Amino acid sequence: MSSLQMQFMLLFSRQGKLRLQKWYVPLSDKEKKKITRELVQTVLARKPKMCSFLEWRDLKIVYKRYASLYFCCAIEDQDNELITLEIIHRYVELLDKYFGSVCELDIIFNFEKAYFILDEFLLGGEAQETSKKNVLKAIEQADLLQEVRFQDVMSACEQPELSLIESH
Repeated sequence: MSSLQMQFMLLFSRQGKLRLQKWYVPLSDKEKKKITRELVQTVLARKPKMCSFLEWRDLKIVYKRYASLYFCCAIEDQDNELITLEIIHRYVELLDKYFGSVCELDIIFNFEKAYFILDEFLLGGEAQETSKKNVLKAIEQADLLQEVRFQDVMSACEQPELSLIESH
């Protein structure tokens, strides 16, 4: 995949609920909310058979619906829409592999994992690692590390407390 400068990625439901947002350009919270509101309304108002690309402000919007979720990306005018669609699809494949047939509830209840997977795949709005195998391996290693740390904490909690008062 060639270089692509994504501005942001939004995941939202058919009901317009924002499920994930990743911004690769500095914007105020107010501007992010305004952009999100505008784009969610625009994309949801489009008919299913319409093209998944649209011009918006000075950017191109590329989106794709998977089940009940819309994956929506903003790219610069000169960037390639088809590469962006491929990036969206690759991210969905990664989520699918990790969660085993990902659904909206997986994103809601495990949003930190969804962000982690995205961060392993994209860095600064550009594809960092195109190999699904390598991304999933990094995620598995992070999960193992988290599990080891959790077990260390649990075993430390089970240690008998030292008495602060000596018996005389």
